[in-house]
Amino acid sequence: MTRSRLLSLLAVVVLATAGCGGSAPAEARTGQTAPTLAGTALDGSTVDLASLRGKPVIVNFWASWCVPCRDEFPLFAEKQKALGPTDGLQIVGVLYKDEPDLARQFLTEFGATWPTLPDPGDAFAKAYRVAAPPQTYFIDKNGVLRGMQIGQVRPEDFDTQYAKIKP
Repeated sequence: MTRSRLLSLLAVVVLATAGCGGSAPAEARTGQTAPTLAGTALDGSTVDLASLRGKPVIVNFWASWCVPCRDEFPLFAEKQKALGPTDGLQIVGVLYKDEPDLARQFLTEFGATWPTLPDPGDAFAKAYRVAAPPQTYFIDKNGVLRGMQIGQVRPEDFDTQYAKIKP
């Protein structure tokens, strides 16, 4: 192998592995640190999943056009009201392929008080391997993904998943 080919190959390997040493995985995996979620929410607040360490967190990918999302939002509102003050439960929404104005109307209609991040370019959805909404992730106080629910979270599902992250 010539020196120039060897250097070219080395450059490709370096570029391919650059950025792989972070603490969060490129994709969501149970038992590993949850991928990064950070940005400005639809309500103007700043959201950073890392700043929620020390508390159990639910990350919910949803859309205003998603019928099961409409069915599970009241459950999330009820659980946050009950468990927020006692356990410190935090909920972070991520908007999945939807318009911010429609999402704001949805949040108002359902009385959701938790922040929702827009996801232009679907970077968060890709990192969390979201196929379609709703898709929900249960993250413990150490930032480790302990459970996920594909499809609507029903009360019995919530109880099973929350038991994995309850402080």
